[in-house]
Amino acid sequence: MIYKGVLTKMQTEFLDPIQYYLVFENDFIHMNQLINKTISIKLVGHQCLSCGLDRPIFRQGFCRSCFFEQPTAGDWIMRPELSTAHLGREDRDLEYEKKIQLQPHIVYLANSSNVKVGVTRKSQIPTRWIDQGAHEAIEIVEVPNRYLAGITEVALKDYVSDKTNWRNMLKNDLKDEDLVSWRERLKTHIPEEAKAYFIENNQETNLVFPVEQYPTKPRSLNLSKVQQYQGVLKGLKGQYLIFEDDTVFNIRANEGLVVELDL
Repeated sequence: MIYKGVLTKMQTEFLDPIQYYLVFENDFIHMNQLINKTISIKLVGHQCLSCGLDRPIFRQGFCRSCFFEQPTAGDWIMRPELSTAHLGREDRDLEYEKKIQLQPHIVYLANSSNVKVGVTRKSQIPTRWIDQGAHEAIEIVEVPNRYLAGITEVALKDYVSDKTNWRNMLKNDLKDEDLVSWRERLKTHIPEEAKAYFIENNQETNLVFPVEQYPTKPRSLNLSKVQQYQGVLKGLKGQYLIFEDDTVFNIRANEGLVVELDL
């Protein structure tokens, strides 16, 4: 059967194991059901996630002009400490920025390839951890806006990483960490403005991914270069498809590509 659609990040359900769904405009695919089956992926075009035009994708699923113009791609998305909606100051669209920035945010620790600090909206827990391929995570601060979460993350980056090694994450080259102990050690480094929002008594969350075979030397599939790929799906972790020949394909990094999937 052939499916055609625009790639957007896979939707997930927090079950044991995580359930993955690739959603197209008029259909969806339950990806867990395809593990151990052959999949062919073919690039047939592009569609900007904002304007919908067939233009080369620049970043985050947007064409170049939309990336630099749309509020959904503002600098504060990747750098929450740049948020200004709490001050009533507009970046690109104040109403949109108020909607996203002025809601509860979580600063968390997640262990995917190593312990890292991150920020997400409270409504995105545990989706954010799933997307990062974390096998364990814990909330450490819950604040009322994105700015406070951002400055907390910046302060903690001096003491814990804010990056994930995607190759180690996919190889499952990890060790369990006591995230409660990490949380307690980092408590003294939280900025004064956010200290009152420290979460005292929660426990870490564990996540299980549907992977039959981890790659030993993961190779990232660049569909824009090869145009078409075929392989046996062996697992799903983070936003990656993992194939039998150690090829891995990051759905999130390829948002906006129009593809045909032959299953």
